[in-house]
Amino acid sequence: MKNLGKPLILILSILAIIGFGSCHDLKKKADLIIYNAKIYAPDSVMKGVNCIAVKKGIIIAVGTDAEIRSRYWAPENINASGATVYPGFTDAHSHFTGFAQGLRYADLSQAHSFDEVIGILKGYRKLHPEGWIVGRGWDQNNWPGKAFPDNQELNKVFPGIPVVLTRVDGHAVLASEAAIKTAGISMPVKKGEAIFNNGNFSGIFLESLADKLRNMVPLPTAGEMTEYLVVATKLCHEAGLTAVTDAGLNKSEILLLDSLQKAGKITLRIDAWLNPTEENFDYFMKDTVYHTPFLRVGAMKMYADGALGSRGACLLSPYLDDSHNKGILVTSPVELAAVCKLAYKYGFQINTHAIGDSAVRMVLHTYAKFLKPGDNRRWRIEHAQVVNENDFAFFAKYHIVPSVQATHATSDMDWAGHRLGYVRLKNAYAYNRLLQQNGWLPNGTDFPVESIDPIRTFYASVARKDADGEPLEGFLMENALSRIDALKSMTIWAAKSCFEEKRRGSIEVGKAADFTILNTDIIKAPEAKLLMTKVLYTIVDGKIVYKAR
Repeated sequence: MKNLGKPLILILSILAIIGFGSCHDLKKKADLIIYNAKIYAPDSVMKGVNCIAVKKGIIIAVGTDAEIRSRYWAPENINASGATVYPGFTDAHSHFTGFAQGLRYADLSQAHSFDEVIGILKGYRKLHPEGWIVGRGWDQNNWPGKAFPDNQELNKVFPGIPVVLTRVDGHAVLASEAAIKTAGISMPVKKGEAIFNNGNFSGIFLESLADKLRNMVPLPTAGEMTEYLVVATKLCHEAGLTAVTDAGLNKSEILLLDSLQKAGKITLRIDAWLNPTEENFDYFMKDTVYHTPFLRVGAMKMYADGALGSRGACLLSPYLDDSHNKGILVTSPVELAAVCKLAYKYGFQINTHAIGDSAVRMVLHTYAKFLKPGDNRRWRIEHAQVVNENDFAFFAKYHIVPSVQATHATSDMDWAGHRLGYVRLKNAYAYNRLLQQNGWLPNGTDFPVESIDPIRTFYASVARKDADGEPLEGFLMENALSRIDALKSMTIWAAKSCFEEKRRGSIEVGKAADFTILNTDIIKAPEAKLLMTKVLYTIVDGKIVYKAR
């Protein structure tokens, strides 16, 4: 008898392949299926829903495992094993390009004294033996005495070397004598933009003079900048971010981002805000907002004042701990109005940095000259940290969007009362009250001023505590956000803040397949476990851009 075993096996294999193909033929093809998941929409858990099908970067079906997997097959599948899927996290206020550039700087954020700053800079110099010494992240409020440093030690340790060290808020720098001379800064200077020791520059400069010194630092090459941007993208994805703002860019920077996105090197959606330069106006402010699936250029970034930590925020009354100082108004109402007029004409947003109550009032009143009740321009006030009692209603009346960064509250809480006093502090970092004005608000980090981690944003929003769980009772808890509102502030409301809510920000059929998958249900988990949350997957445009090991 002939051996029929091998032909029989071959026939059965062919039939199995045909059967498998026929099974697929009965189903619609997707590119990705996520199953066995808990899914937030983000208003609530989608009851009875634990599966998502994606095709060509778009959500094509949402339902039960049985329902979706009986209708669709995909070459790529993610078994979430009960993990929680959220709409992709968006940072509604950040400085992505600045963060990327900062990867070449000395990290001073962990220094607890100026001596530690010097030690970090010595190590940096060994790695970068030529050229300028640049650093970022120092905060004198974390040092003994909480006083601004001067440049005497810099001049001694690094003689003849230009050194520029940017404070954590980005609104002040400490510069060596060599850097000051290179920048050509001399007397007299605008009041409030330099600090003196015995009539001489101490090395501390604020606002426009700080910008002048930073702008003297040689820029990286295009190749180097590309590398930094690619690394910054990976770090954002590791944190669970699928989209960010980039608050204040020039034409060349935006064009580079656009080219890298189109080449697939930056897999991050970006809302790019223009610096108010003639070059930007001439190139971008035409008939329509520039828009691609990954880039939107439809807003201008303005500054009304400085920062509270460096006493540059413009207040109606003097600082409690500096009785002769009300801060700095860096843009006049006339200058702001001129840009507002241009933005209104071309349908652009105006997103203005305003921290002190005087600056916030000025911006509100200037916006009100252009906005009409019922307008949907979504002009924003970035930070809105201190608001006068009489000014909250302006946000609602003119639909002005308060854009907040929850970790600023927990970073500042140890010293904010010393700056402001009890009465003003009650109307500071008033996120819940600001939320009530329009019923929504976007939330971000302002990175690299703060950590890029959106879980910290969520935790600070709801717990109003720092990473050590302090204070035990929370900081001004009447202005904490609910967990659902905090989630919405970094998903659908963050998308809404840049007119993207119809394209992304929630898990719905027809929207972009951007997801953040966490090992924790942050809506229900005990508060103490929130900061232990890990990102398992980050998915942008239906593609896995980060997977935890």
